[in-house]
Amino acid sequence: MDVVLLIGRVLFVALFLGSAFGHLTQTDAMAGYAASRGVKMARPATLASGVMMVLGGLSVLLGVWGDLGALLLFVFLVPTAFLMHGFWRETDPTAKQTEMVQFNKDVALAGAALAFFWAFSQDPGLTVTGPLFSMG
Repeated sequence: MDVVLLIGRVLFVALFLGSAFGHLTQTDAMAGYAASRGVKMARPATLASGVMMVLGGLSVLLGVWGDLGALLLFVFLVPTAFLMHGFWRETDPTAKQTEMVQFNKDVALAGAALAFFWAFSQDPGLTVTGPLFSMG
């Protein structure tokens, strides 16, 4: 079962590492979009979120304090859902639907991050380090 969890980790973090690459290489464009959604200090927020995704994603992928990495991704996802994908603010039906899908994706991924947090707290194997946080 360790291999199944490892495959899940790889699939889970692929999204974050790809997004982090965009945040860190196309910062101005990403920050412009964040600013248009009302994010204050959009450029530093874009860079910080990119770093969080890299650190959290690599931590989960490699199993180096994967519990901490999963928490980093959770802390990234929840505010992102509400700040960037506030479908309730949209008046255009298509935009509302698009933002609702993105909001729901972020909430679902936040749930998955919490599940990975728990899994890493159980010292699941195929990791470089044990858990940083003890759940027992």
